[in-house]
Amino acid sequence: MVPRNDLVRRHNYTIMIFAMAKPFEFRCPVHGFIEVDAWEREIISQPAFQRLRRIRQLGWTGYIYPGATHTRFEHSLGVMHVATRLFDAIVERSAGLLQEAFGYESFDRHRRIVRLAALLHDLGHGPFSHAAEELLPAKPSGVKFKHEAYSAAIVRGPLRSAIEEHQVNQANFAIKADEIADLLEDSSKAAGIVFWRELIDSQMDADRLDYLLRDSYHLGVRYGRYDVDRIANTICAVPGEEGKAPRIGVSEGGWHAAESMVLARYYMFAQVYFHKTRVAYDHHIVEAMKLILPNGTFPKPQNNGVAEYLKWDDWKSLGCLANGKGDDHGRRLRERDHYRMAFGTTEHPEPSEIDQLKAVRDQLGTVVRHEMTSTKSWYAKDKPQIRVLTDEGHGRDLSTLSLPVANIGGHDQTFLYVDKGDVEEARKLIGEVDNV
Repeated sequence: MVPRNDLVRRHNYTIMIFAMAKPFEFRCPVHGFIEVDAWEREIISQPAFQRLRRIRQLGWTGYIYPGATHTRFEHSLGVMHVATRLFDAIVERSAGLLQEAFGYESFDRHRRIVRLAALLHDLGHGPFSHAAEELLPAKPSGVKFKHEAYSAAIVRGPLRSAIEEHQVNQANFAIKADEIADLLEDSSKAAGIVFWRELIDSQMDADRLDYLLRDSYHLGVRYGRYDVDRIANTICAVPGEEGKAPRIGVSEGGWHAAESMVLARYYMFAQVYFHKTRVAYDHHIVEAMKLILPNGTFPKPQNNGVAEYLKWDDWKSLGCLANGKGDDHGRRLRERDHYRMAFGTTEHPEPSEIDQLKAVRDQLGTVVRHEMTSTKSWYAKDKPQIRVLTDEGHGRDLSTLSLPVANIGGHDQTFLYVDKGDVEEARKLIGEVDNV
C-alpha cells in the first residue's frame, strides 16, 4: 500500500477519506488503485479479515484454470471499490429524489456503511469458498446457515471494536457494528438505509460486478466481461410506482450494459463455474472435509463457534489433506485422480433427455460414483428485477426491454461420474442404451 496525501471530494459533499490519518492505496489488477483510510486499514489488518488472504476465490478451480489463484481478500477490496463508485454515481444523479423519498440530509454516513458492508460481506466464507457451503451446520429449523450469517457474526464479534472504537469513526460517524451486520443480513433493523441494500445484494450488486471481471481476468477467459463503466455512468435511483419507494437501476442508455452483465454471468457459470471437472473437485473437497471436520460440519456462527470457525481456511485444510487426512477423497485431491464425467445432459434438458438420463443411470448401476445436478437462475424475473428509468421518467423491468433477458432460462444440467478406471466400461454400457 502506498500512502496518499490528497483530499477527495465528490458531488458537493466531502468524503472524509483520512480525517486523522493519510489514506493508503492497494494496487488492483482489475480496478487500478483502491483507496482506504486509516480506519478501514485498521479493519483490514484484523486477523478475521486477513484470513481472506488464505481463502481462494474459486476453490479448486486452479486445477482446471491455472490462473485461478486469486483470493477473497482482493475480491472484497474490489467490491468495496465498485460499491463506492456506484454509490457516488447514484448520489450525483439522484440526490434530490432520495432526499424527497427518504428524508436523507447527508450521504457521508451512509457511504461509509455501504463501503464497510461491501468490504466485509465475504468474511464468513469457509475454506475453498462456495464448496464449504455444503458443510455449514443447520439451524433448529433444519435450514442450513449461509456464509452471510457468519459474516454478520464476525462483524458483531471479532471486528466490533475495530469498527466502533477507531477515532475516525468516533469523531465523524458513530457507526455501530450492528448497522453493518443488519445491512448484510437484510434485517428489518436496517430500514433507514435499506435503499442501499441493492448495492450489496441484488441482481446488479457490486459483488457480481466485481467477481465477473476479476474471475475472467485471473482465469484468462473473456466470458465474464461487460461494460462496467457504462453501468457506473448510468446507474441512478428509479422512482417507485404507486407509492412504492425508489430502487436502484440504470437510465435508458444503460440497459444494454446491464443486459450484457446478465449474459456474462450466464457464460461464466456455463463455461467455468459448472465446468464438469471443477464440479468433480467440489465433490471431492466436500467429502474429504466431512471426514476432517469434527462432526463433519463447521461450528455454528454463535458464541465460541465464531472463533473456532475462523481457525479454518485453505491453509489449515490443505495441511490436513497433505498429512493424509480425508481418506480416498483426500488422496484423489492430492493426486489429481478426480472422478470422470461419463454422461451429461444439456443445460436445458427436454423430457426425452431426462428419460435418457434415467436409462443411462440404470445401465451404469454401481459404476456411477457420483451424480451432480447443477442448477442456477441467471436472472430471476419473479424477484426484484433490474430497473430501467426510461427517457419519459418511468421505471421498467429490464426483462420488458431485453429479449435475451426475457427469454433466458435456468440451468438444470446433470452429470454422472465414474472412476477413471471405469471410463471405458462406462462408455460401452452407455453405448448399449437406445437413443444415446
